[in-house]
Formats: sequence, C-alpha cells, structure tokens
Amino acid sequence: MRRLGWAVIVLAMVGSAWAREAQWIEIKSPHFSIVTDAGEKRGREVAVRFEQMRAVFGALLVKTKVNLPVPLQIVAFRNTKEMRQFVPLFHGKPTELGGLFEYSSDRSFILLDMSATDPWQTVFHEYAHQLLNGNTSGEIQPWFDEGFAEYFSTIRVAGKEADVGLPPEGDVEILRQVAWMKIADLFQVQQNSSTYNESGDHRSMFYAESWLVMHFLYDRQLLPKCAQYFDLAVDKRVPVSQAVQQAFGMTPEMWDKQLRQYYAAGTIKYYKLTTPPGIETTGYATADLSDSDAKAVLADVHLHSPDYQDKAIEEFEGVLTVDPNNAAALRGLGYAYLQKRNLSAAGSYFQKAAALNSQDPRVLYYSALLRNQERFSSDPHQLEMTQKELEASIALDPTFADAYSVLAYVLQAQTKYTEAQQAMLHAVALNPRNDNYQFNLAQLYLAMRNLDAAVPILERLKNSTSNPQVALMASTSLLQIETYRAAQTQAAQSGGAPAVALRARNDSARPSGETEAPQAAPVAPARFLKGKVTSVDCSAPPAAVLIVVAGGKTWKMLAKDSGHLILIGADQFSCEWKNRNVAVNYRETGAEQGEIISLELQ
Repeated sequence: MRRLGWAVIVLAMVGSAWAREAQWIEIKSPHFSIVTDAGEKRGREVAVRFEQMRAVFGALLVKTKVNLPVPLQIVAFRNTKEMRQFVPLFHGKPTELGGLFEYSSDRSFILLDMSATDPWQTVFHEYAHQLLNGNTSGEIQPWFDEGFAEYFSTIRVAGKEADVGLPPEGDVEILRQVAWMKIADLFQVQQNSSTYNESGDHRSMFYAESWLVMHFLYDRQLLPKCAQYFDLAVDKRVPVSQAVQQAFGMTPEMWDKQLRQYYAAGTIKYYKLTTPPGIETTGYATADLSDSDAKAVLADVHLHSPDYQDKAIEEFEGVLTVDPNNAAALRGLGYAYLQKRNLSAAGSYFQKAAALNSQDPRVLYYSALLRNQERFSSDPHQLEMTQKELEASIALDPTFADAYSVLAYVLQAQTKYTEAQQAMLHAVALNPRNDNYQFNLAQLYLAMRNLDAAVPILERLKNSTSNPQVALMASTSLLQIETYRAAQTQAAQSGGAPAVALRARNDSARPSGETEAPQAAPVAPARFLKGKVTSVDCSAPPAAVLIVVAGGKTWKMLAKDSGHLILIGADQFSCEWKNRNVAVNYRETGAEQGEIISLELQ
C-alpha cells in the first residue's frame, strides 16, 4: 500500500507537470495576438518575430504605416500531434504541415507547429500576400506578387538585424534543372493561367524565376520602375514588350540575358537590414487563458476551416456546457448559426455575448451582419441601430476594412451619401486591392450622380484579371453610363426630355421630367456558394429560377434576365440544366433564396 501510495503521488506529480506544460496563454504585442501552449518564452519569440517581419515589410516597400485589412489570430502549438487536429484534410487524413495560413473575410489565422524545424516559410509567404493586399493599390501581375512573397518568406531575423534575400528552399535547384521562362512569357502569366494553377515544372519554375526577378529588381534598384510598368501593362493595356522597354529601358530579350548573367555570376547575396529599436521589448503583455477560453479560440479556428465547421459547433457547445457565460464561445456559436442561416439562434447568442462583453468589436460587427441578413433595410430604426453597432465596432478596431464597407452600405440605405462615401473610402484605403470594395465605391458614386468619379474606377475594373465577375459588372455599368450620356446629348440637341431613363429615383423633390443618372440602390452584400443545380424553371421569361442544393439545403436562385446573366463555363443559359455542379455569386433575398450575380458551371 505504501508503494501504491508513492506511485499515486508520482503520477499526480507527472500529471501536474503535464498540465502546467499544457497551460494556454495569450501574448499580446503591439500588432498581434498569439495564443500558445508552448510556453511564454516560445510564444514571445513568435510575437517578436512577427513584429520584426512587419517592420521589415514596411522597410522593403518604404511604408511608415503597415495595414492588415482582416484581423489576425496566431496560434502556436507545442507539438505536431496538436497541429494535426487543425490542418486541412486530404482524402480524410491530415496533411503534413509545419505552418498554415487560414484566410476568411472576417478573421484570419496563422497556425504554427513549434516542434517543426522551420514552420515559417510557408506562413510568411501567405502573410506577405495579405500585407500586399493591404498596402499596395491597383492590379499587379502574379509574377510580382509571388516573387515578392517568395522573397519575403525567407527573411531570417537574428537579434536586431534581418537577413533579406536568402534563396527559398528548392528554388535554386529548380533554376539549375528546369528550362527558364522568357521574361515576356513570365510577365504574361495570369491567375487563370495553367502555368499558375497546375502543378509541375512550369509552375515550379514560375515561382522560382519570379523570386529571382524580384531579387534582381532589389539588387539593381529597379523596384521603383515597376509602378510605371504596371501603369502601362495593366492599366493602359500596353503590350508587355513595349511596357518593359518603356519602364525599364531594356527589351525583354535584354532582360533575359541580364537575368541569366546575374544568376550565373553567383553574386546573388542577402543583405542585412536593421530592425527598429525597441521592437523586441516594448508593448508586450502575457496572460493565462482558462481552459474554456483556450478551447473557444481553438473552436474558432475550426469554424473558419471548411473541414471542421461542424466540429466547431460541438466544441463551442461543449465550452458553454462547462462555462455558460463564456463570451467568446457565445460569439463563435452565434457566427456559426449565422453562416447556417439560423438567424434567430444567431441573434440570441450575439445578444448574450454582447451583454457579457460590450467591448468586443467582432460581436458588434456580426450583429450588424445579422440585421442586414434579416432584411431590415426598409426600417429606419433598424438601419440606425445597425449603423451604431458598426460605428462602435470600428471605434474598437479601426483597422478592419469590412466593417467600413458594411457601414457604407447601411449609410447609403439611409441616403447619407457623404458619410457613406467616407466609410467606403476608409475600406478601400485599408484594403486597396479588393476589387469588390472598388466596385462598391463606384456604385456609390453613381448613386450620388457623380459619374466623373465612378467612370475611372470602372474603367480600371473592367480590365481586372483577378476578379472576372467584377470585370463583367464594371463593363455593364460603363455601358449603362454610355447609354445614359448618349440619351442626355440627344435630348439636349432636340430640346426635349431624354429618351432613356436609367433607374429613376423615387424622389418627389426632383423636377418633373428629370431623369436619374445610372446608379446602384443599396444592395445586400454579395455571397458565394457551391452546389448542384437540380432543375431550372423558365416559366416566366426572361426570368428563370434555378433550384440549387448546397450544404444540405435547397436554394431558389433567381436570374432576373437569364439571357444577360454573367456566365462562366457555358456559352449560353439553358433551361435544361440538371445535376450540374455550379458556383454561384448571389445576393440574399430571403431564407434559402437569392438573386444571381454570376453563375459558373463546373
């Protein structure tokens, strides 16, 4: 019995030590939140490294203020076993990853396996893309984005200095073994190109050579000339060969030769960059997390991963069973039900979460999204309440771009156009490469009858290669404007009223006979789903209703004018579609009902 007693004590001591080792903590730095069970020292290392990388990014692009348009949560796991419970599944099994970047419109996550040899490169590559989105404007070609992300991903920070320009793992071997692309071909790769999307040597060489070009641009101090190149090649649609010659002062063939010489000379070196003083020591705070709070964070990660969303609901419910007043779990479960279109349940959880923590910007933002989906756009009181929720959310987190975008919609619905314009400009400033924000800004200008401000934005968007749906909608808006202006000119010459009136406003104060400029009335935010078309009802042409089964639900999707619907993957609309996989961009009009913006057959 004495030996058994000592064994129990020893086991209790081991269990206690394991519990202490597995304690979850949160480390807050000036710009990041890190949740980890790898210990305070390792967690602080992660926080410092991200602060340093953020500072290096600012130095590379000469930015004094660095935006990250979507809130970011970093989770650092102490071992691979824990990490495997959160990585994407392939054929039902977890993939082997040391680091993972999960992007969502409301929240992004970086996951790290702190037992891995080097979990950083993949994570920093994707992090670079988010930083580019928040800090560079206009459309930029894929070679620049991927080249910069590769260049950024290999930065190593030691002490107060960063080593910049180290070669990515595997890229040097690819450059030695695989045939190079010509610069003229590299610069013409688009996001829908097979070279960019299909695995194999061509894709590998695209990434490797894009990194080499970026290294060449930095070493030869040619990066400032890229702005002129993109203005010519992307905005003005000048052929690549001419744009290269005008911007860089050499033909693509000359660049091919110089790039090969640069690589063959073996002079590709990294350089030292000093990080700002105090970045390792100032503005850090550490706090223990309760078991319930830690589990709520991990459930939130699962909620934002397509492979684990149902599991997330179970995890949130488990937290609330033990801790009914856990605000983070209430918020997360509310958002889960909001995604499932169970609006009454979502509203109940948001109300409870807000009562427990009225200073949570995410609860306020989600509550505003809920009001919008409940279709209170015609109720002035509800619009005002939604406006106040969004303004409070922004006051607590002034860097979240989508809160400004939704606020702009709510203000526009109240015909507060000047305030809506300011909110939309904030969203664009925080996320300048978001084409949807740019398009919404143009539509707002049309609602304000400011065609001169709308047209330049739409002209740029109609050439977008990264977002073909927006490109088509921008082209449609430009055609409407052209028709409207032609009608105005004809009316002025004939001395009569314009023959064309586009979307006339119901405005009793407008003089009789005046027609309205083309505009976009406030509309619900665009949404997306993938599913299967089971049937098409064309009994009320030109409208058609598609029955789409997705996520266990049956949706009625309206195409107001099937003959002019934005179609991808099909030459024309068909009333005979059955059992066809589709991707639908739509605006919600009711429970399991939507109006189609664009339709892609897959």
